[in-house]
Amino acid sequence: MSKLKLELETGDVVIETFEDKAPKHVAQITKLAEDGFYDGTVFHRVIDGFMAQGGDPTGTGTGGYEKTIPAEFNDVSHAEGVCSMARTNDPNSASSQFFICLDDASFLDRQYTAWGRVVEGMDAVHAIKKGEPPREPTKIKSFRKIED
Repeated sequence: MSKLKLELETGDVVIETFEDKAPKHVAQITKLAEDGFYDGTVFHRVIDGFMAQGGDPTGTGTGGYEKTIPAEFNDVSHAEGVCSMARTNDPNSASSQFFICLDDASFLDRQYTAWGRVVEGMDAVHAIKKGEPPREPTKIKSFRKIED
């Protein structure tokens, strides 16, 4: 398993990826992170007790990367700290937007592709400013692959 480091205004977050469960999603997120795609983007939809969503270059929730990924639904339950892909009503429409579960969201299981889990820095995730959109959204400073 590889790891990604998400540097937020609220602190650093380390995410362990599920390459075995969602290889295409992990590959796309990792490529975009390494390319600097996420740097400076915000968490545009943050619902207390549910999830924090980011990864849209427009910051509105309507944008994304040009290449979509086919769904890779798996047996990972959407528990606190699980990272999953946002999408439209089309299950094969995920591109760059992702969310981090702030609490149990198991009602999303097998409907969204879980691709990782926060292993360090959940306090920084919980500190992301709430709102739809937040008045002053929390920015991603950088998002990169790290060595174990």
